[in-house]
Amino acid sequence: MQLDIAWTDVEQNLINAEKAISMLPQGCDIAVLPEMFSTGFIVEQSTAYNVAEPNSGRTISLVTSWAKRYNMAICGSFIARDGDNLYNRAFFIEPSGDKVFYDKRHLFSISGEDAVYSKGEISMPVFRFRGWNITIAVCFDLRFPVWLRNIGTAYDLLIVMANWPDSRAYPWNILLTARAIENQAYVVGCNRSGADDYGQYSGTSAIFDARGRCIAGNGTAGTNSHCIIADLKKDELDKFREKFPAYRSMDSFEII
Repeated sequence: MQLDIAWTDVEQNLINAEKAISMLPQGCDIAVLPEMFSTGFIVEQSTAYNVAEPNSGRTISLVTSWAKRYNMAICGSFIARDGDNLYNRAFFIEPSGDKVFYDKRHLFSISGEDAVYSKGEISMPVFRFRGWNITIAVCFDLRFPVWLRNIGTAYDLLIVMANWPDSRAYPWNILLTARAIENQAYVVGCNRSGADDYGQYSGTSAIFDARGRCIAGNGTAGTNSHCIIADLKKDELDKFREKFPAYRSMDSFEII
């Protein structure tokens, strides 16, 4: 969902997000929202504290109700508050109400994100939804292939929500492609649209198959003004991995 995010206006952003979700075709399984979809990318500490919420707050409560109402999983990231700490926290919420959270590991120090937020200390979660093994990451995480490495075939789908300006659109597309190829998995990159203090956003969201081919976004079929849509095929992914099992030659390592 390539939302044009209103700066710090949580209420308006929640309204816009639900409107976009309600317009998706019936039968969609997952809706992906951009990084910090309810606030915009904020790196001013006092402003971030003012809009931060706990997991039990209004934003996650509403997203949970949408997931149930529209019978689809919804993921994105928001500004979360745990005690005195703030996190850029990704979420994946199922229609059943089951929730998975992940705190962004690689904070964008170039913008000062690391001065406001605490980095995540837990590896990306791998969870199962409607027959797929899925993991989630946030924006700058995309630049770190070791962190995103698919050990064996632990996940089938990597979802990356972002606030990635047009000035760096070329590496965004290259990195999404590379993560799909090297991990032999589908990759969804969800970016915002509009503009903020960091630049313009032309809605460069894209979906790649395990061969690194763009199957939606970047002008391909399935693109419209607010979202891109693709049909992911698990049987084709399994056949490709069986025919070309590059993952079996993967080097082993441990992240500490």
